[in-house]
Amino acid sequence: MCGMSSQSIAKWLVVLFLTLLSVVLAAIGLTLLLGPAALQAAPGGPHRLWMPAVTVSRPTPTPTPTYQGVATYYYATGEGACSFSASPADVLVVAMNGAQYGDAALCGAYLHVTGPRGAVMVRVTDLCPGCEYGDLDLSAEAFARIADPALGRVPVTWRIISPDLAGPIGYHFHSGSNQWWTAVQVLNHRNPVARLEYRTAGGDWVVVPRTSWNYFVQTGPGMGSGPCDFRVTDGYGNVLTDYAIPLEAGATVSGGGQFPPGP
Repeated sequence: MCGMSSQSIAKWLVVLFLTLLSVVLAAIGLTLLLGPAALQAAPGGPHRLWMPAVTVSRPTPTPTPTYQGVATYYYATGEGACSFSASPADVLVVAMNGAQYGDAALCGAYLHVTGPRGAVMVRVTDLCPGCEYGDLDLSAEAFARIADPALGRVPVTWRIISPDLAGPIGYHFHSGSNQWWTAVQVLNHRNPVARLEYRTAGGDWVVVPRTSWNYFVQTGPGMGSGPCDFRVTDGYGNVLTDYAIPLEAGATVSGGGQFPPGP
């Protein structure tokens, strides 16, 4: 600063101070405008960069397919090939055609069925061996919701849905279950059940074979005397795991959770 007077030096310092103050105030204002999400750590060090907030989009789940077929009706009680107990308070049920019934994969699933004069939600409880692919045999009460019963047969469309259900899933042990032969039925599931596994004493998860009468049966060896650890997977890949479920022949034991809604 050789050659400058003390008065010039003072003026220069004031200008420098005001410039630095302007930079600091501008930085504070930008932070308030963009918010904390604008500060991102710079790769490779503790320094920070000013970056705009980014919204990440996720793909929309693929809707369940819609099927077409013919609906008939029968006088249902809630019992049938799926081995459920009679449900006199809930007879909005359906028997599934043989091609889509498979190994009871849709037992307990809920369908939204649309006919000539309305729609109805029904639960799969039975098998209709004589029905073609896409066809449904509704309970008389369900059929009356979508068409005039006098018609007998009507065209319908339907798809699998995930209704709101009260409470968690349940595990029902067949009356003959024991440590050597264990048959388990999953109840109160909002989505179709694809797989049930149990955990061995060694910690391995074993897939339990499913029967056409809607029980998962483990034999040779059985599951032991219990309690049992179960892992249940629905048709969309969601998994529920329950521990220390007591093995009681003929009893139904509640699990700890319910599946999330399907697509």
